[in-house]
Amino acid sequence: MKRLKGEEAFTLIEMMIVLLIISVLILIAIPNVTKHSKSIDEKGCAAYLKMVQGEVEAYKMDEHSIPKSIEELSAKGYLPEGAQCPDGTQLKIDVDGKVGKADGTSGGE
Repeated sequence: MKRLKGEEAFTLIEMMIVLLIISVLILIAIPNVTKHSKSIDEKGCAAYLKMVQGEVEAYKMDEHSIPKSIEELSAKGYLPEGAQCPDGTQLKIDVDGKVGKADGTSGGE
């Protein structure tokens, strides 16, 4: 290939240095992103619990009773089938109509 006057190109060493810098930046950034994923899941679950609690209230207004389970809300069309927190935690409804995690915690409220 013929070189034009004044045309310069990157050398292999320069390209390797750029790739090394990019690799180091990625290695620094990835642990910070994964460290925050647990807190993101917890906040997502807390928000989902509040949304499901709203659906329980809507069910109470429509049906004049408290739903016995999440499955009952799903069957009546208030929630999608297999509703659970984004982190996979199952939800439950107690006898007072309060929504919580099936493991007994309140979801960070």
